[in-house]
Amino acid sequence: MNWKINIKSGRIVGIGIVVTALILLLISTLEVDQHPRTDDATVRANSIAFAPEVEGRLVKLNAKDNQIVHKGDLLFVIDPRPYEYALEQAKADQATLEGQINDERRRIATEQSAVGTARAGILGSQSGISAAEGAYEAASAAVERAAAAQTAADAQLKFAQNDYNRIAPLLTKHYVTTQQVDQAQTALRVAQEGSHEAASQLLQAQAQRSVALSAKQSAQANLQASQSKLGEAQHTVDTLETLTAQRPSRQVKVEQAQLNLEWCEVRAPFDGYVTNMNISEGAYAHPGTPIFTLIDTTTWWVLASYRESKLKHIHPGMHVEVFLMEHPNKKFEGVVDSVGTAVFPEDGGSADGFPSVDRTLNLVHLSARFPVRIRVTNPDPEMFRIGATAITVVR
Repeated sequence: MNWKINIKSGRIVGIGIVVTALILLLISTLEVDQHPRTDDATVRANSIAFAPEVEGRLVKLNAKDNQIVHKGDLLFVIDPRPYEYALEQAKADQATLEGQINDERRRIATEQSAVGTARAGILGSQSGISAAEGAYEAASAAVERAAAAQTAADAQLKFAQNDYNRIAPLLTKHYVTTQQVDQAQTALRVAQEGSHEAASQLLQAQAQRSVALSAKQSAQANLQASQSKLGEAQHTVDTLETLTAQRPSRQVKVEQAQLNLEWCEVRAPFDGYVTNMNISEGAYAHPGTPIFTLIDTTTWWVLASYRESKLKHIHPGMHVEVFLMEHPNKKFEGVVDSVGTAVFPEDGGSADGFPSVDRTLNLVHLSARFPVRIRVTNPDPEMFRIGATAITVVR
């Protein structure tokens, strides 16, 4: 009978063990399902490849590989002398421009009176031209009248000469009297004097017309001279505007030279540590060529890969426990920042513009993993290293 009791007790214990195991398995499954965890996680931090903004010889290199630096610490210095010279040259060019502008302003102040004088001269010259044109027209009319008078005097002279030539031979034949011949001779002398007088008046009128023409030409020349002076004064104003327009470019050159000089001293933009140092003091640095990497230790985060079946239990803002493989007993706190929405597919694609579908079917289909970004809220910069393995548990 005892052996029967022992068998029955053994069955009860076995069943109890199996039931307990099933319960523990169920609890473990629910725990893992409700609180996903993964050891496929790596520590990350923001970093920058530190490259100089200007080129030159490194005259001071304070940073060392794996050195901890603080925000504002001087990392390295590039020889500032060429940039100091460039800044002085830019300032000298700017001062020269300001001197030219001041000179032009003083000249403009002088030219302002010249502008008024030139304008008054233009008005006076225009009035003189009008008066000279009137005098020239009057002289031309006088020439025309004198020419007409000379023509009439010449006709009278010709008539008197013909009359005298006709009467004078008839005196010897006693066809005319001496008195008639004397009268014809007197009329001839009067006509000759009238012709000479008309010719003199014509010459005088022509001379007066020449004088009026000269006065007209002189007034026109004065007008051109006054207009030229006005144009020169206005050109001085244009020159000032051209010089003033150069101010922004000269100022930009000064500011750029000042900025280049400031870039010769490079300081840490944040707390961190130096890594991948590959240059020594005395080397020639080139813009855009990294000389070391600076890791930002103010913010640490973990990139954990979770199976797609677990993503439904992970949402931004959820609390996460983070453990480092190097320090497994030290627990750090974290918060889910974001959940990845895409990974590169292992199958599919296209060929010649058509979808490419694999004809084989795997019996076991592995679930994809998506990255979950977790921000560590209480990191220890001395323990955290970029690329270190981490374990994360979402709570």
